[in-house]
Amino acid sequence: MEDNPQYDDDIIDRRAIEHWPQTFHKIAHPTETEYSVFPSSLLNLQKVIGEGAFGKVHLALLYSLDSTTAPILVAVKVLKFTSHNSMVDFDREATVLASLAHENIVHFYGACIDESPWKMIFEYMENGDLNHFLRLRGPDVHLLKALFDPAYIDIPKSSTISDPYPNQLDPPFKLSLLDLLTLAKCIAAGMEYLARKHYVHRDLATRNCLVGKNLTVKIGDFGMSRDIYSSDYYQVACHTLLPIRWMPPESIVYRKFTNQSDIWSFGIVLWEIFSFGKQPWYGYSNQEVIQQVTNSCILPCPTDCPADVYQLMLLCWITLPTNRITMKEVHHRLRQLCCPGQPMSSTC
Repeated sequence: MEDNPQYDDDIIDRRAIEHWPQTFHKIAHPTETEYSVFPSSLLNLQKVIGEGAFGKVHLALLYSLDSTTAPILVAVKVLKFTSHNSMVDFDREATVLASLAHENIVHFYGACIDESPWKMIFEYMENGDLNHFLRLRGPDVHLLKALFDPAYIDIPKSSTISDPYPNQLDPPFKLSLLDLLTLAKCIAAGMEYLARKHYVHRDLATRNCLVGKNLTVKIGDFGMSRDIYSSDYYQVACHTLLPIRWMPPESIVYRKFTNQSDIWSFGIVLWEIFSFGKQPWYGYSNQEVIQQVTNSCILPCPTDCPADVYQLMLLCWITLPTNRITMKEVHHRLRQLCCPGQPMSSTC
C-alpha cells in the first residue's frame, strides 16, 4: 500500500466542515477542507502505545480494500467521547490535519466514523517522541554506561562538522553535533510551513515531535502528552493546562498566541535538543518560571552547546514579539549550520 492510499469513491466518504481545532489554530479566514473516511474493517488494532484524557493511541495495521497490497503500520488515535462537543472537536481537528501536507508534519491518513468510538489514522513514527529519544541518548546515560562498562567509548567532540554520516546505526545510540542540528532543522522546516499557512501551534515542544527513520523528525500532537508529561503543564482557571515553560511573556500575561510566540517556543525546543531532553527551567516551580520569564530572564546556554546555536536561541527569545527572528530565517541558519565542513563557533 502506498503512503497516501487512494480508495474507491463509493467506499470513501469526503466530509467538509468549517471549524478549527485547539491543536492548530487558523489565524486567516477558514476555507472548506476535507478528510478521508475509511471503513473500520480496514483497521486491525494492535498494542496500545499511548493514552491520554482523549482516549488511547494504538499501533495498528491498515489494509487496502482489495487485499492485494501489504498492510502498513499506522498509529490510530481512538477517541473517548464524553459529549457532543467531543465529536465537534474531532471534526475540527481532522479537518485541519487533512489540510496539512509537509515532510516534517506527521501525515494524517483519515478517520473511521462508521462505528463508535471514532478513530484518527496517522503515519507511525517508530522511534517515538523526541523528548524520550533525546533522554535515552544524553550524556548522563553515557556516563552511567561508562561506569558499568570500562570498554564503553564516547563520541569525540569536534568544533567542525566534517563527517555528514558520523553514525551508521538507525537510529544512532549517540548523537553528534550534526545529528542535533539535523533534528532542529527538521522541526524548523515544519514550523516554517505552518507559519507560511498562517497556523499557530501553541504547544511546540520536543514531547510533541515524533522521530522516524534517518533522524527524521515530524511535528505532531496526539493530545496524549498532557498526561504523559503532566509536569510540563500548569493548570490555571477552568482546568486549562498551559505549557508555561515554553511560553513567551505575552502568552503568559495576555494569553496571546501568534507565529511569534511559536518562535519563542522553538527557541525552547532548540534548548531542549542541546540539553538532551531536560525540562526547561528544571529546579523552578511553575510560579517561579512565570516570574523568571515575565522579568526577562532567559535560560542559560546548555553544556557544550556551540555559541552560534545559543545565539539563535537568544534571537527567538527577544521580549518584543515583532523583533524576534522569523521562522524562515531560523530554518535558513540551521540549514547553513548543517552543511558538512561548516566551521562552528566554540561552546558558550
